[in-house]
Amino acid sequence: MKLPIYQVDAFTSELFGGNPAAVVPLESWLDDETMLAIAAENKLSETAFFVGANGKYDIRWFTPTMEVNLCGHATLASAHVIFREMKLKSDRIDFHSDKSGVLSVERRGDDRLVLDFPAYQITEIEASDALAQALGKVPVKAWGAVNNGVMMRLDTEQDVRDLEPDFNALAKLEYERIYVTAPGETCDFASRMFAPKIGIAEDPVTGAMHCTLVPYWAGQLGKNELVARQVSKRGGELFCELAGDRVKIGGNAVTYLKGEIYVEARSEKSVAA
Repeated sequence: MKLPIYQVDAFTSELFGGNPAAVVPLESWLDDETMLAIAAENKLSETAFFVGANGKYDIRWFTPTMEVNLCGHATLASAHVIFREMKLKSDRIDFHSDKSGVLSVERRGDDRLVLDFPAYQITEIEASDALAQALGKVPVKAWGAVNNGVMMRLDTEQDVRDLEPDFNALAKLEYERIYVTAPGETCDFASRMFAPKIGIAEDPVTGAMHCTLVPYWAGQLGKNELVARQVSKRGGELFCELAGDRVKIGGNAVTYLKGEIYVEARSEKSVAA
């Protein structure tokens, strides 16, 4: 079986920045084992698969080790492929996820894509000594987040940039996703995201994390429109807005490669377009 594949740098306007995602458009779903094997072969933080047509698609996301409930940068990358490579004329895409509901993407102008994602709430907790030691920094505060995540605030953006976590120690903790954030120096807030437990040591730019960060920082800063930077080595810029119980996350994307992959699926199940 021959399948198209794209690799897209998301949340950046320049190649070799942002977060690379693989995108595989499908006519019908492959079995889960095959999709996971493709994601593992790609060795990127996420590979997105979608089925559909005419601006309406079902979408799923896989890390190299598991399926995840939500992924921002791979959704942005998928929308980029549909708009730019598959030539959709409409300026809106509606993705449907069994795990996260309807996720729309709007094209604004020539370059900006805006995700419409759910806003997530947090609950304050006390960071364990093991968590602080693995992170390499004692947080100012910590909160429990959705999808078995934890969010920690540090004093400054430079503190976030300087982190050198013990990834082996982080992988042994209960949390699948570790968000670290602080007030920004050249933006409203900065962040990094670590997820070694699910096969991602550090995610370069994480759209889904901002479903949690944007409501928090909107409350802290007293405004709903925010510019965020994820200060990983590759880095990325996100233009965010809190809109009630939704978060708008805007960014750019560029195609790095497109080609074909050859797989033999174990089984397939048809999905109506």
